Amino acid sequence: MRSSEHEVIVVGGGPTGMMLAAELRLAGVDVMVVERRMDRTVDGSRARGINARTLEVLDQRGIVDRFLAHGQTHQGHSLAGVSLDLSGFPSRHPYGLALVQQQFERILGGWFDELGVSITRGVELVDFAQDDEGIDLELSSGRSLRAAYLVGCDGGRSVVRKGAGIEFAGSEATRSWLIAEVKMTEEPEIGVRPGGGIGRAADGERFGVVLSEPEVGHGEVPTLEELRRALIAHEGTDYGAHSASTLSRFTDATRQAVAYRDRRVLVAGDAAHVHPPQGGQGLNTGVQDAVNLGWKLAQVVRGTSPDALLDSYHAERHPVGARVLRETLTHAALQDTDRRTVAVRETLAEVVRMQEPRLRLAGAFSGLDIRYDLGDGHPLLGRRMPDRDLVTADGPARVFELLHQARPVLLNLGDPGRLDVAAWSDRVSVLDARDEAPWELPVVGVVSSPTGVLIRPDGHVAWVGEETDAGLADALTSWFGPPRPRRNDQW
Repeated sequence: MRSSEHEVIVVGGGPTGMMLAAELRLAGVDVMVVERRMDRTVDGSRARGINARTLEVLDQRGIVDRFLAHGQTHQGHSLAGVSLDLSGFPSRHPYGLALVQQQFERILGGWFDELGVSITRGVELVDFAQDDEGIDLELSSGRSLRAAYLVGCDGGRSVVRKGAGIEFAGSEATRSWLIAEVKMTEEPEIGVRPGGGIGRAADGERFGVVLSEPEVGHGEVPTLEELRRALIAHEGTDYGAHSASTLSRFTDATRQAVAYRDRRVLVAGDAAHVHPPQGGQGLNTGVQDAVNLGWKLAQVVRGTSPDALLDSYHAERHPVGARVLRETLTHAALQDTDRRTVAVRETLAEVVRMQEPRLRLAGAFSGLDIRYDLGDGHPLLGRRMPDRDLVTADGPARVFELLHQARPVLLNLGDPGRLDVAAWSDRVSVLDARDEAPWELPVVGVVSSPTGVLIRPDGHVAWVGEETDAGLADALTSWFGPPRPRRNDQW
């Protein structure tokens, strides 16, 4: 392989791109990231929080404490003014984490650097062409690259998605909001209100402001004067707003790639879906896209699994993205202040206060209820594996600790040695363990205790055994490739 060739090239070094590249690197894949920014400085106001499922994903890789040390846990999810409290959910992280994207990228970037991922900064992808064997890429620096696969994590205006001819279906903006962090000479009223809200920023000196505009604004970079006018329109005063550290505009434009894959080209994060930031779903959905795709792409690159495994990425993540778009549009629509919207909001609030609707919505907004359609069976099948406390021959262990290296794990919770997976021992770790506590899943509730669980590297359950190993070999083959051939009656 020449120095200009790589197994995978990821375009975009934001949260999604870094997470994907880190996952590939954990699997031993030769991956390079191409990033137009010279450093990890984030322009404007971006994501401001991490949801519960993303915290679990970070815990699966052993790095969640790095983020918890710099953020503030909270019960921030709400709909129609009703709090969607997660504190009763069976998760080690039943909360969200307030943490701005700048800090998120810095912390994730520390892990990314520790893994030794190759990154080229200050350049952009200009053009690419794919053939049956790989992809040729041209960069703005004049450098040429070749890769087996290309993944676009390069945002809503993705050059990768456009170059692959993937349709970005959706709707144009009908409303816009200003979002900023500014200093104020007068103390504002803190809190959420129709059309936006004001809160104290993390530095304690500035205030975070989100305000709807009376007409759709154009361009990403508004002026401080536009912010002042919007404050006066909403609040009757601009509170002496000055010295904006961030100031940008977002809209309710909502689009999703009709396909997350075109042969050797894939898209993830904002390159696959864009939507209003209400509900704080964007960064979280992108990171979870990356964790779903990373291990599958690694297995295909290594030849462990057939190329068709990559089709499951679209099959699993496209419905999740579509649901996120629907949820964020709901949040955005409920912020209007006309009489009809106020009536809808008040009626919806009555429904959300009921226990079952509240639990379902909390599970959806937190990501803890995501289930990939892997067929009928035990309620665990296709869902995220709970971080169970296990008893093993070597002492206590947590499930998430077993996933730090992004390898699949087969938990045998029945008689030791009962499950024979010798033909996949080069790919799947097996652990005999005991788990005697009741099993409970978010939203679903208490479920029967399994005697075996096959956990994918992304933390989702690929097979559940209940006093039998029926279906285990098929699941292993489907997700982790065909069995290793026997040699002289030995594995």
